[in-house]
Amino acid sequence: MPPAHPGFAHPQRGQAPTELRPPESAATAAPAGGTERPHGRPAVSVIVPVMNEARTIGAVVREARGVHPRTEVIVVVNGSTDGSAAAAARAGARVIAFPEPLGHDVGRAVGARAARGDILLFIDGDMVIRREALAAFVRAVGAGADVALNDYHGPTRTSRVHGVVLAKHALNAALGRADLGGASMTAVPHALSRRALEAIGADALAVPPLAQAKAAVLGLDIRLAGRVPVGRLNPPRRARERSRSLEPLIVGDHLEAIAWLTERTGPRGGFGDGERRRDKVR
Repeated sequence: MPPAHPGFAHPQRGQAPTELRPPESAATAAPAGGTERPHGRPAVSVIVPVMNEARTIGAVVREARGVHPRTEVIVVVNGSTDGSAAAAARAGARVIAFPEPLGHDVGRAVGARAARGDILLFIDGDMVIRREALAAFVRAVGAGADVALNDYHGPTRTSRVHGVVLAKHALNAALGRADLGGASMTAVPHALSRRALEAIGADALAVPPLAQAKAAVLGLDIRLAGRVPVGRLNPPRRARERSRSLEPLIVGDHLEAIAWLTERTGPRGGFGDGERRRDKVR
């Protein structure tokens, strides 16, 4: 295990999370292009949930710190035993550490609540994405988007389309946003404006399809930003999916979002019934 960052101690189970700020040398390091990082409130908060990602988290943080001259990187370490927290702090991240696993996507909500930037960018700790690709999502929000999604839709021209891909397309159609295809807040990278966060609430981010449904119903500006082929970038994740599939969980997340939608718009989600005369068979 890598040596602990100076002053860092993992909390015991049942304790409150531990927070660790980056060392001064890392916190003031210049982003790509050599621009000096000014002090004060960050413009961009990059949020990275992590569980046992010591192998990649350092590179992930370094790329994330280069997306804007005023960027904070918040790494929410949960249930890790491999030194992920120390590795993230050495790379310049602000670390919030929980001794126990938080469950899928809860780290995003925790990080969003702690974020200070006007633009929030969400990535994962097991996938190194170049800063140039990440910056496209920051620019989209800076240009007026409330939600900037990865223009990635999953494989659809196959004999068996994965249930998660189908769920993403179905939810967007139900929201009247079939133009988004399978783009989803379930996938990284994606970014939010501060306005979007305040409108939908940080707690909704623990169930990304629910957050996306709320954003659409509220009329927020949801756009496709850059395209990052996450399926190709992370072969180890595909291998894990074969042995420990998240399909039931993520499909359930989309059903929760559709249930929320129908509670507010009626059992048909706001879609008409055409000329169907159901009363004739009652």
